[in-house]
Amino acid sequence: MAEDDKKKNADEEERGDGAEGEVSEEEAQAAAAKKKKKKLMIIIGAVVAVLILGGGGAGYYFMSKGAAAAAGKAAAAAAADQGKPVYYSLGDMIVNLAGGGKHPHYLKVKVVLELASAKDVPLIKAIQPRIVDNFQVYLRELRIEDLRGSAGMYRLREELLMRVTEAAQPVRVRDVLFQEMLVQ
Repeated sequence: MAEDDKKKNADEEERGDGAEGEVSEEEAQAAAAKKKKKKLMIIIGAVVAVLILGGGGAGYYFMSKGAAAAAGKAAAAAAADQGKPVYYSLGDMIVNLAGGGKHPHYLKVKVVLELASAKDVPLIKAIQPRIVDNFQVYLRELRIEDLRGSAGMYRLREELLMRVTEAAQPVRVRDVLFQEMLVQ
């Protein structure tokens, strides 16, 4: 009986080994199929990512190209507008200069404003009294020493430009020009 039990156990082992071999082949095939699916999903994901990034990059390129073209048109319009300066004359101003001397000293100045646009002329006309007042107040405080040399002229121009820019706030004044200046 012992031999019969041994034979049965051996037969069972053989059948078990065979059953295990079949299961492992099926499992191997299932695992291979899963690996193929995983690889396929990774490839599909990579292709989708490349398409999204490529589409985003192309969109950015064309959008920035359109924005650059619009900026170029605006710059060209500004350059065309800058090519045609508009001048507005404030007329002659005569002021007596500050200083403690025997003889009073006078300054006669003819100022012209360079404007950014012809549309600004009516606005400057409307606020001209304010501009002239700001200039008069400043000019009356000057001394003859303040007007000497090119540095004095430069400082005077910068001060007047600052004052006119402040008085004509929405209007853009590019420069203050002197047509005539006489100090006595």
